[in-house]
Amino acid sequence: MASPEITLEAVPGISEVPAAAWDACANPEGRVSPGSSSACGRAYNPFISHAFFSALEASGSATLRTGWAPRHLVAKMGDEVLGVVPCYLKSHSQGEYVFDRGWADAYERAGGRYYPKLQVSVPFTPATGPRLLIRADQDRDMIGNALAQGLKALCGISEASSVHVTFARQAEWELLAAQGFLQRTDQQFHWHNQGFSTFDDFLATMNSRHRKAIKRERRDALAAGITIHWLTGKDITEDAWDAFFEFYMETGSRKWGRPYLNRKFFSLIGESMADDVLLVMAKREGRWIAGAINFIGSDTLFGRNWGAIEHHPFLHFEVCYYQAIDFAIQHKLQVVEAGAQGEHKIARGYLPQTTYSAHYIADRGLRRAIDDYLKRERAYVEEAGRELAESAPFRKGMDEPS
Repeated sequence: MASPEITLEAVPGISEVPAAAWDACANPEGRVSPGSSSACGRAYNPFISHAFFSALEASGSATLRTGWAPRHLVAKMGDEVLGVVPCYLKSHSQGEYVFDRGWADAYERAGGRYYPKLQVSVPFTPATGPRLLIRADQDRDMIGNALAQGLKALCGISEASSVHVTFARQAEWELLAAQGFLQRTDQQFHWHNQGFSTFDDFLATMNSRHRKAIKRERRDALAAGITIHWLTGKDITEDAWDAFFEFYMETGSRKWGRPYLNRKFFSLIGESMADDVLLVMAKREGRWIAGAINFIGSDTLFGRNWGAIEHHPFLHFEVCYYQAIDFAIQHKLQVVEAGAQGEHKIARGYLPQTTYSAHYIADRGLRRAIDDYLKRERAYVEEAGRELAESAPFRKGMDEPS
């Protein structure tokens, strides 16, 4: 009797895939407590959970109306789900943090049509994580190759110009390259825990100038009688979400125009995954004045959005960077990812880290032009990373006084 074949299907919403089946591919061990080791070597990542995508889509934040039409790819054998890919058919390039607007402009000037395109990512979330989500008991190469081929086929069926897999793991980046995807790199800034017991242990690794600067920033940030509070789980009330959403809208609207996430999104994640959320909130004279939302993985704290209705010197650094380090040390997390861009993070202990994306371009002429560009860009990113790492604020020798 012949063994059943792998079948591939694109579904128009996360609700079309049972949560248990999706999460068996995305986070096969379920929610793992912060600082705990993984039996299968795959860290828990809240962004790829069924609950997170459900909140994005059910809230209306990532839907056809906002230019994010779900086309999630599902690999099955019989009725059993073996792998999934979070995928969206897009009519623009907003909310991605890997910039291809120049590619779109060049192609359209040449008479092509760049949109729609397929985007394999977590919408509005520049955080590294698996993108080809495969059950732990399956042959990862076999299912991964099937999913990669399925993405190319979906590109043709959807009459899309391209497929973009962003903030992927390096192993997926290499697998996709073997399937004809172009390779792109970029830079973020991450903090790494070296087994610190306290924030002062971390400071002791820094040179004197930067150590003193951080102590001064932390002191000045709270000088106006500001207190900092960590809210997670049941401590995150709807009143706290109201306050945070006000910060998010005020700062997001001022800096970037219309923010991507709506108020309903935050209520939904509060209902379904509050234990994965850390709100770092600042209070002055009895009211919340600023805050940052973080998501908690088993080995990584992911910093996401920040906002404030009062502006105080260094409060942004305290709420977003130093409190994240404090939380990671206390909960034995290995990494803090502080979001996209920002070379100013280096002086605060966040070091350059390469990020990876893979791009399938259907048109041969456009593919050749982008391939040539990416070769030069990768060389630039590598050299820039070396130069930035050399400017790290850490002590060069143990003979320097601490």
